[in-house]
Amino acid sequence: MNSPSAESPAGQILSRSGIFSACIVYVLFFAVLNESVFNVSIPQIAQQFQLLPSQGSWIVTTFIVTFGIGQTIFAKLSDRFEIGPLLVIGILIYVISGVWGIILQKWYAWVLIVRAIQGFGASSLKALTLVAVARYFSTERRAKLFGLFISVEAMAVAAGPIVGGYITSTLHWSLLFLIPLFLLPALILFLKLPRTSQVKNKAKVDLFGASLLSIFIACLMLACTEAQWYYLLPCLLTLSILIIHVIRARNPFVDPILFRNLPYLIGISISFIVFGIMLGIVFIVPVMLAGLHQLPTDRIGIVLFPGAVFSVIFGVIAGQMTARKGHRFVFYIGYLLIGAALLLFAGMTDKSIWYISGSLAFIYIGMSFMQTALTETITRTLPASQIGAGMGFYGLAVGVSGAVGTAAVSSLLNVKALAVPLLPFIEQANAHIYSNLFLLLFVLSLAAGILYLGIFGIRPITRKD
Repeated sequence: MNSPSAESPAGQILSRSGIFSACIVYVLFFAVLNESVFNVSIPQIAQQFQLLPSQGSWIVTTFIVTFGIGQTIFAKLSDRFEIGPLLVIGILIYVISGVWGIILQKWYAWVLIVRAIQGFGASSLKALTLVAVARYFSTERRAKLFGLFISVEAMAVAAGPIVGGYITSTLHWSLLFLIPLFLLPALILFLKLPRTSQVKNKAKVDLFGASLLSIFIACLMLACTEAQWYYLLPCLLTLSILIIHVIRARNPFVDPILFRNLPYLIGISISFIVFGIMLGIVFIVPVMLAGLHQLPTDRIGIVLFPGAVFSVIFGVIAGQMTARKGHRFVFYIGYLLIGAALLLFAGMTDKSIWYISGSLAFIYIGMSFMQTALTETITRTLPASQIGAGMGFYGLAVGVSGAVGTAAVSSLLNVKALAVPLLPFIEQANAHIYSNLFLLLFVLSLAAGILYLGIFGIRPITRKD
C-alpha cells in the first residue's frame, strides 16, 4: 500500500488515462438513480397492491439492504480479483434483473425479489469506487474524488424524482426497472481498465456469514416496519449466531479486527445515525407531499429537484474544502445545515410547498458536506491493510442505516401518539405527525453531532500505515 502522500502506479495509470473516472462517474449515476427513482412512485405502487405506506416502503428498503450487503461482498472480492471484471459482473446482474422486473411486475413479492437483486448488482458500482479511490490515490486527490462522486450521486438524486415522477405519471412505474439498460455501453470500457500489479488475496468470500447478516437485517426490517416485538426474537438469535461465526471463522464476512478499532467503530456509529436520518428524510418528504399536500408524482419530483441540484454543486465544493480545510470543518458545516433544515421542516410542514423545497435544499447541501467528511473520517481511522474490509463494512453500515431509517420512519407514520400537537403554528391536524417526526430526527442529529465533536473534534486523525 502506498503512503497517503503519493499515488500508486495503478492510481497514476487510472487517473491519467481518464478511463476509470469516466466509467465510474457514468455507472455511479445510474446506480444511485435507481435507488432514488422509486421513492416518488411508492404511493402509486402502494395503491396498486393495496398496501400501507410502511409496506410500500419495502420497495426502497430491499434495494438498500442488498445494496449495503453487496458492497461488503464486492469490497472483499476486490482483494482477490481485478476491479474491471467485477464491475462487468455487477452491471450484468443489475441489467438482467431489471428485465425480469418488467416480466414479474404484477406480483409484489417478485417485485421485491427483483429489487433486492438489483440492489446487489448496483452495490458493485459504489463499493469498487470507494475501494479503488481509498486504495490507490493520495489524501488530497482522494478528498477531491470523494467530492466528485458525491456530486454525481447528488445529480442522480436530483434526477431520480423527476425521472420517476414523469415515467410513473405518463407511462407506468414498472418501466423504472429498465433504467440499468443505459449501463450496457460501459461494459466495453470496464473490460479495458488497466490491470494492477497488486498481490491478490486468495481468501474465499464468507457467503454463510453474508446469509446470516441478510436474515438478521430482514428480521430487523420486519420489526421496524410491523412494530411487533416478536420479530426481535429471530433477529437476536441470528445476530448471536453471526457473532459466534465471525469470531470462529477463518475468513469471516466481517473482519473482526475492525471491531478492535474504537475510532473506526465510533465513526461507523455516527455514520449510521446520520445516513439513517438522511434516508428517512428522503422517504418521508415524497409521502408527505402526496398525503398532506395532495401532489401528483410528477409535481413531487419538481419540488424535490431544486434542492438536489444544489447538492450537485456543493458536492464538488465539499471535496475541495475537505482537501483545504479538513474533514472536521466540512462536517460541522453540513451538520449545522441539516439541523437548521429539520427545524424549518418541523415548523413549515403544512405551509407552501416551496418553503418545503427551500428547506430541502439545506438538507441536500448538508448531506453533501457530511457524506464527504464522514467518508474521509472513516478512511483516516483505518490502516492501509484494512482499507478494503473497512470501507466495505462502512458501505454495509450506511446501507443498513438507510434501510432502518426508511423502515422506522414509515412505521412511525402509523403511530397515533406522534400526532399530538407540539408546535402551535402547525394549522392542519394531519400535519402534526410529520412535524413531530422532523423534531425527532433533529434530536437524533444533535446526538450524532455531539458524538462527533467529542471523538473527532479535538485531536486530528492520522492513518497508521
